[in-house]
Amino acid sequence: MFSTEEKKEALQEKLKRIGQDGLLAFYEELNEAEKSALLCDIEAIDLPLMERLYQTIGKPLSDSAAGEIEPIGGTDAASLPATERERLYRIGLNELAAGRMAALTMAGGQGTRLGHTGPKGTYDIGLPSHKSLFEIQCCGLKKISEEAGRTVPWYIMTSRINHDETTAFFAAHDYFGYGRENIYFFPQMMIPAMDREGRLLLENKYTVLKSPNGNGGLFASLLQSGGIEDMRRRGVTRIFICGIDNCLVKMADPLFLGFFEESGEKAAAKSFLKRTADEKAGVFCKRGGAPCVIEYTEIPKALAEQKDEQGTWVYGDTNVLNYIFELDTAERLADAGLPYHIAVKKLNYIDFRTGTPAILPDGYKFELFLFDAFSRLDGLAVLRIERTEEFAPVKNLTGIDSAETAREMYLNIHKEELLQ
Repeated sequence: MFSTEEKKEALQEKLKRIGQDGLLAFYEELNEAEKSALLCDIEAIDLPLMERLYQTIGKPLSDSAAGEIEPIGGTDAASLPATERERLYRIGLNELAAGRMAALTMAGGQGTRLGHTGPKGTYDIGLPSHKSLFEIQCCGLKKISEEAGRTVPWYIMTSRINHDETTAFFAAHDYFGYGRENIYFFPQMMIPAMDREGRLLLENKYTVLKSPNGNGGLFASLLQSGGIEDMRRRGVTRIFICGIDNCLVKMADPLFLGFFEESGEKAAAKSFLKRTADEKAGVFCKRGGAPCVIEYTEIPKALAEQKDEQGTWVYGDTNVLNYIFELDTAERLADAGLPYHIAVKKLNYIDFRTGTPAILPDGYKFELFLFDAFSRLDGLAVLRIERTEEFAPVKNLTGIDSAETAREMYLNIHKEELLQ
């Protein structure tokens, strides 16, 4: 068993060889608990991975982006006969009644862009009821659980920056009457950030600067936290997935679940048609025969503008971030080795020379994207929805996709709110 000092000496030599010894710049100033915390933090870093990521900056992610682009094909929910919609809805509702689906909300972000100081899910969009985004989703789950006659278990992915605030918020609101036993909180995995020279940084003198590893780390985080094991204990075999910022999301939608069950695929996604050929949104398609999401910046202009005989965009099904995955598939994808995407972001860190807080305007963060997992599947079922009925994101303080526009869209559908 190595002592703290022995561990420090071994790490210092290792870090020095790779130019990362700045992480120990303030070691001698720390108390014993802080020294131990810092060493554990550094030991947990996959240093070879961080070196590989730095070497890939400015280069294509992989050759997975190669291959002919083809339409993926989707089903327009609105065009289905009423009897078919009802049939699929009943199939999904029966699955919910049997306890085979859980809902999962990705809620690791803060409401900074909204001028909000807490977790984004705690944000009040200005409804007469003053429901937060969390309560809006919870109300949707309560409604469908009542219809199914069984409570849908709810899994909420937080992050290191908002986990404690999120759980405290739920406790303070008595879990919105949903029952603590029906909600499972788990933190998103983190990955170190770095500066332009590839140096890892410190958040404070005893903590390495890290950021959430993106929604593509969802399944690995769920597995590591024990969430997948908890799902299996409950008898869950399907996961409904959404983000926190869409206040019109249909939680655990039975129609979507019925559509998924009938598709025979391992995963399904909702989409809506883009408004214009160059709308800034990723679209579903096939690339090299595998399902994928292609960014608007990557799709050739001729394909982006292509329409079918009915005048519908051939490559127009946009990614709504609303999915269903088989649990077995989710567990397999937890080890899929998705590619990291590099983002240039402002970083708040501790200067190695002065020990004072500093701001780096153009540091590197690394994220995994969940839609990259689609290329690991043989197929993907796509259900097209109406944008105005199911998509009202709360991203900005004012203007497009703001609390104001989301509130208006929400109240247009949920008119009962106006009476509160």
